[in-house]
Amino acid sequence: MGTVAKALSLLTLFNHTRPEIGLSDMTRLSGMNKATVYRLLSELQAQGFVEQTGSDRAYRLGPEVLRLAALREAAVPVLSVSRGVLEDLCRETGETAHMSLVQGTQLNTLSHAYSSRHATRVMMDDAEVLSFHGTASGLAILGFAAPDFIDAVLAPPLARHTEATETDPAAIRAALDSVRATGIAESVGRFEADVHSHAAPIFDAGRRPMGALAVAAPVSRMTPGHRSEIRQALHARAMELTQRIGGFCPAGYPQDLAA
Repeated sequence: MGTVAKALSLLTLFNHTRPEIGLSDMTRLSGMNKATVYRLLSELQAQGFVEQTGSDRAYRLGPEVLRLAALREAAVPVLSVSRGVLEDLCRETGETAHMSLVQGTQLNTLSHAYSSRHATRVMMDDAEVLSFHGTASGLAILGFAAPDFIDAVLAPPLARHTEATETDPAAIRAALDSVRATGIAESVGRFEADVHSHAAPIFDAGRRPMGALAVAAPVSRMTPGHRSEIRQALHARAMELTQRIGGFCPAGYPQDLAA
């Protein structure tokens, strides 16, 4: 991993539950030595990507991150457009809906919406990093990704998130045939135990999968009827979101939901 990649990896450690991180915790979370982490943070701070705050001088994201985020949102208003789609999907299914975006070879959760229909629901973190092999969102993207991207994602040793996580690249590749045939990916307990998720890819103007729209529900609530309801709503809303952000589905993508 190069110097730039190491520095950027430190930024991914921040999330909603961890908005500020001290040097010692940053060292522990990153797995790098303390001197390297301090040097990288100093360089990031000089460029405005992080800043220090409070008496303990903990680090938090700096104004340059906000500036770049604003530029990105102005250029491709995915976040603002997705919020309405997520709320509609959440209302239609009665379950947690969320959207994730591909960033390099990483899949990051962008936004989510909760339903008030049930007291028990799947909880999300907007800054959560998802795995491609263990989540419905990741599988939905891999189903329509370029071969070299799939090779890169499945090349490293794959993490086992739960006992149900599939880590055999050959088995994962075989499962992508169903994703391509239906346009929907499914994961039962592979990223979080007792969570049953469905996802559909979102495409950009070049017909490439740029992210995924997903619905996550407790396994105990997933009846055949509810599964069908979720898949129908998800397929329709994913195609709507692709269209609203100026994207196009690739040739062969199922326009009608298969069983």
